[in-house]
Amino acid sequence: MEHWWERNIIEPGKLPLLLALTALVCAFVVTRGVTRLIRAGRGPFRDVSAGGTHVHHVVPGVVLMTAGGFCGLAAGNRGWAVAAAAVAFGVGTGLVLDEFALVLYLHDVYWSDQGRRSVEAVVLTVALAGTLLIGFAPLGVDDVDPEERLTRGGAVLTVLINVLFVLVALVKGKTRLGVAGVLVPPVALVGALRLARPDSLWARRLYARRPRTRARAERRARAHDARWGRVRRRFQQVVAGIPRDAGDA
Repeated sequence: MEHWWERNIIEPGKLPLLLALTALVCAFVVTRGVTRLIRAGRGPFRDVSAGGTHVHHVVPGVVLMTAGGFCGLAAGNRGWAVAAAAVAFGVGTGLVLDEFALVLYLHDVYWSDQGRRSVEAVVLTVALAGTLLIGFAPLGVDDVDPEERLTRGGAVLTVLINVLFVLVALVKGKTRLGVAGVLVPPVALVGALRLARPDSLWARRLYARRPRTRARAERRARAHDARWGRVRRRFQQVVAGIPRDAGDA
């Protein structure tokens, strides 16, 4: 384990990435907990306002991302400075992605069904960053012999092909399969091969002149939602909270 840590984290300079990823996850978990307490009216936390305007946490998130990014570039590989910049960037990214839906829809949809896009964005980002973290890319690793270079090159090629499958799955509206497929490649392949969701970009572009295929996609989507909709909704409520239309007046 120590050899793997030194060989694949310390030597290639991935420690800042690990710190940023850890800070992102912690910031997201803490932020979700605080927002739930505010919504329930519990604890000492309250919404922040300035001049009567609610200040969303995406604002300090952007500030931290900007500061962490530029400070990280300026620090180079200078020990604690780059580590602090990585943590600031990770916290800022967590705050921004927690309100990704607000940026996407330009409307406060945090407690709505559309707000769940923020959770999906966080999961996808963490999965991709985790892949970069534990990947066996030859970059930055010293004394790589031809056999190890071939092994690492094959691993990189496999990851790139899987990313292609993930992107296809996402364009087809298979968000959850795409996210899961980042860590489990066969899942991404399934998502890429299955019919697209009827409301996806893929369906709008490629099924417009194929009414039979679109009809099949609609039937399959209805059947899937009828079978798994309740389970998926309960899981989403555990992670993202109960939507306003389901729990609030």
